[in-house]
Amino acid sequence: MKRIVPFLFCSLALMTPKAKAQVVSLSLKDCIDYALKNSISAKNARLDVQLQKAVNDEVSGRTLPQISAEGKYTQFFDVQQQFLPSQFAGLPPGDYVPLAFSPKLSSTGSLTASQLLFNGSVFVALQARNTLMQLARQKAEMTNEDIRYNVQKAYAGLLIAHKQFAVMKGSLDLMRSSTQDMGIIYENGLVEKIEVNRLEVQLSNLQSDSLGLANIIEVSEKMLKYTIGMDMNTQIVLTDESIVDNINDASSLLLQQTNVENNIGYQLAYTGLKLQEYDLKRYRFEGLPTLAAFGSAGYNRSSDKLGDLINKSYPGFSLAGLQLNVPLFDGLQRRNRVKSAQLKLEKAENDVDNAKRGIEFQTKSAQSILANALKTTESRKRTMELANTVLDLAQKKYKAGVGSNQDVMIAQGDFLRSQNGYFEALLSVVNAKADLQKALGLLK
Repeated sequence: MKRIVPFLFCSLALMTPKAKAQVVSLSLKDCIDYALKNSISAKNARLDVQLQKAVNDEVSGRTLPQISAEGKYTQFFDVQQQFLPSQFAGLPPGDYVPLAFSPKLSSTGSLTASQLLFNGSVFVALQARNTLMQLARQKAEMTNEDIRYNVQKAYAGLLIAHKQFAVMKGSLDLMRSSTQDMGIIYENGLVEKIEVNRLEVQLSNLQSDSLGLANIIEVSEKMLKYTIGMDMNTQIVLTDESIVDNINDASSLLLQQTNVENNIGYQLAYTGLKLQEYDLKRYRFEGLPTLAAFGSAGYNRSSDKLGDLINKSYPGFSLAGLQLNVPLFDGLQRRNRVKSAQLKLEKAENDVDNAKRGIEFQTKSAQSILANALKTTESRKRTMELANTVLDLAQKKYKAGVGSNQDVMIAQGDFLRSQNGYFEALLSVVNAKADLQKALGLLK
């Protein structure tokens, strides 16, 4: 039972009723769908996709016209003066006199526009938009896959725990009945007190185990509701019993061929490689000239009187041009950035190769574990069925008066141990199946 405890991450049925609590029945699909919609990790993954789209739109905006308007009013309290030769002012030569050429007041309104015609870095950034968006979606899908993986293991593990609890409850009822019967027999003087005490000890141990498992189920249910984003006051129950009943269908996964391209981890590594290729291209294109068009138009008026700025007309001005920037020497910075990008690209290639090898290892390992777990489960199932047969026979002999209560207790202990072993093996199948599905990229 201790090996089952770590996997009881969710419980879909509270052990104690709650007044006026909403009851929700959930299959495995319902549980996964709810988690994908309401869990914090899933919500953040969707926000990351939207965030990447906003970043892509920002890059696209750099290729659109950049337009700005400006209105400006200036008042000079002391107008800046220019110095001219004195003879220009009708004075003897050999000196300079300060003269003011600007009025004290001026007002300007203008509209400026620019259009990027060619920029290598921006051009590569535009090419990389789809790949960046693909990366964001793949990260979101990996998050969703992890959610499916964890919920599937937890859901099946909890079903197994409930089944184990049901078996334990049956044994507990039988133990209570046997203890009562033994007490009556003791009162009639047919057995010694030690026989009663022995049964009471076994009953106490079984009650402790049952209470511990019940508490684990209750705590795990709260953990599930927290994980999937469900209100703690909602009572939930399991409905998908077929998960455990059809667990042996996992044997079909052993025949699946490995295709690393279906694995989201490999897809992420490959997309990272493509982005590194774009990064290298971007630094190489930084050495190309950039070309932009610009233009400006507006009106202005200057005067020493404020009324002139309001009543008189404003003369207009306009201009347009092209700006070409040619990088000549940047202290070898671009060259070193290109070198760094080439090294990062080599690392990304290694990451892709390592992801492929890792997936192949995970698949083979999960297949081996699953195959062994299936064999162990079948063997322990037969042992449990045999122990149940022995227990049933011991009970019948005891009721017929040809068997002892001691034989019944021994048979019952063997049955409990065998059913614990069976459920442990069953849980191993659940976990190995989920691991193999994840490695094969089947948790969609």
